[in-house]
Amino acid sequence: MRKSLLASAALSLAFTALAMPAMAEEVTEWRLFVSDHSDPKVTVVDALEGATIETIQIKAPASLYRSKGGEAVFAVQRNGNIVNTISSGIAFEDHGDHGDIKVAPPKITGAEIAGEYPVHFVEHDGQLAVFFDKEGVARVFSERDALKGSVDLRAVEADAPHHWVAVAFGDHDLVSVPHPEDPSKLPVGIGTLDREGNEVGATAACPDLHGEAASGNLLVFACATGLLVVTEGDGGPQIRHVAYPQALPDGKSTTVVGGIGIQYFLGNYGADKVVIIDPTGDGDFRLVDLPMRRVHFAVDPVRPKFAYVFTEDGQLHQLDILTGAISATLSVTEAYSMDGHWSDPRPRVAVAGGSIVVTDPLAGKLHLIGAVDFKKVGEIAVGGQPYNIVAVGGTGMSHGDTAGHKHDH
Repeated sequence: MRKSLLASAALSLAFTALAMPAMAEEVTEWRLFVSDHSDPKVTVVDALEGATIETIQIKAPASLYRSKGGEAVFAVQRNGNIVNTISSGIAFEDHGDHGDIKVAPPKITGAEIAGEYPVHFVEHDGQLAVFFDKEGVARVFSERDALKGSVDLRAVEADAPHHWVAVAFGDHDLVSVPHPEDPSKLPVGIGTLDREGNEVGATAACPDLHGEAASGNLLVFACATGLLVVTEGDGGPQIRHVAYPQALPDGKSTTVVGGIGIQYFLGNYGADKVVIIDPTGDGDFRLVDLPMRRVHFAVDPVRPKFAYVFTEDGQLHQLDILTGAISATLSVTEAYSMDGHWSDPRPRVAVAGGSIVVTDPLAGKLHLIGAVDFKKVGEIAVGGQPYNIVAVGGTGMSHGDTAGHKHDH
């Protein structure tokens, strides 16, 4: 009897093993999507191996935006009058106690959003909106459709063609209101529209509106007088104004980015300063002086207490958001003066896991800095003038369905 039970148990275990999926392995994958300043292309680079995975041809030089989940990268080509969708080839699936990663070759999906002079691209509540300045129209769509290669577009119209933005916010749309006397000037406020295009409530005043970002459940717009802070209410978006404190010198933010992991906003404030903003309550604004004029800045999604600011002397500064102080500085490139045209080729910053990546357009390469010790760890030559950059990736469990390289470091 004992032998019979042991044999049955062994047979049961064998069948169980056959029925179970192959042993999962932990995989880390990071990809850099880099657009060129003058050539119509996007270079996809393996950030861990330093090798080019793919070069994707597009219509015109592009600004790059990644979706929140990272499955899609959007090439916004203002002079090409089009936005192309690129599948990053990296997708994550949440399983509660762990996440699965699936890796495939990056590719252009065929989903194109056409219109005159696309500029600002905003994702909110899973909806993506691109604003076409010369039409005064935003086109809203979903990432899922874009990845499938064909988008169902919803148009949101502003009062006139002008430079700025629209945000799909729940069941409403937030749209910039052009200057009533001269639409070529910066917008004067934010209007709330229902899905039929009817304005709901009064326009929220925001003179010289320029700059938008989200952090957690907060959305902000930058104005000459402070910030508009948007939250979700019972009847739709609730908008309040947080004024710049009198203690700040004259100035304003025109570019803001939102913190990840810690709810805050980081904005420019004059040529050689940035401001750390807590928009709750009456608002808290901490001004940070920089040694030189600012070129670009980015937040760290992996180490939430840090952000990075690149200055025109070729130095990268690690900014401690909690203390409001520069905690480390590293010389990365030759100097890039901020004199000249606003769109001249200058470095941009992105974070890819354990590395901070800085584009170096005049040298044709990317610089990698270790995020922990803040020291140079390598360079990647990409040629041309590498300019805008986004990073996509992370670590997950693979069940044997991961194509291409597998990284476990």
